[in-house]
Amino acid sequence: MYNLHTHSLLSDGVLLPSEIAARYIHAGYKAVAITDHVDYCNIDACIRGLLNFCRHWPKNAALKILPGVELTHLPLEHFKPLAKYARKAGIKVIIGHGETPAEPVIRGTNRAALEADIDILAHPGLITDKDVRFAGSRGIFLEITSRHGHSRTNSFVAKQALKFGAKLVLNHDSHAPKDIISPAQTVNIGRKSGLTLAQIDRIYRDTACLLKAKLKGK
Repeated sequence: MYNLHTHSLLSDGVLLPSEIAARYIHAGYKAVAITDHVDYCNIDACIRGLLNFCRHWPKNAALKILPGVELTHLPLEHFKPLAKYARKAGIKVIIGHGETPAEPVIRGTNRAALEADIDILAHPGLITDKDVRFAGSRGIFLEITSRHGHSRTNSFVAKQALKFGAKLVLNHDSHAPKDIISPAQTVNIGRKSGLTLAQIDRIYRDTACLLKAKLKGK
């Protein structure tokens, strides 16, 4: 089981990366990405902190940890340069903060994020057919989330992805201990979004392939 969207106290989470790791190990997960919110003001500090933590994480630990960032509430023209900067610095998982219905996100954010070098478009809200097709053509994952508020459009996102052949990922967007749910609860989020168990199994196989590529440095 994997979760590729978590936040530490390097941005707006409440846990140290080591505390996140301990709780995900206890919950039975095999890999997580710590993907703190960044823009131009804090990207250097977050990258430095996460890379340093991951560099010292034991190679034989029960949990694989990938350093990540979430490009959040950016002016549209900032997505490409910040994604490029993060990737060059060694960040493995790059998330674009999509057009969730829970927050006042700039219109056009989904497209600007998808045009940048991201891996996941988080909580993309009422994403257009055109953008779903574009995500599919680029191999960018669309997120089904357990996060309150952001999850309101899970069923729509799942339906769009299945209709147009885009990949999906099940994530927590965890910020605090209460957000870290069990593998069974995560599967249930998928079921509530209208996905079958076979479709959820495919999602995890696709996620495993993404993780394998990232761990190999691709």
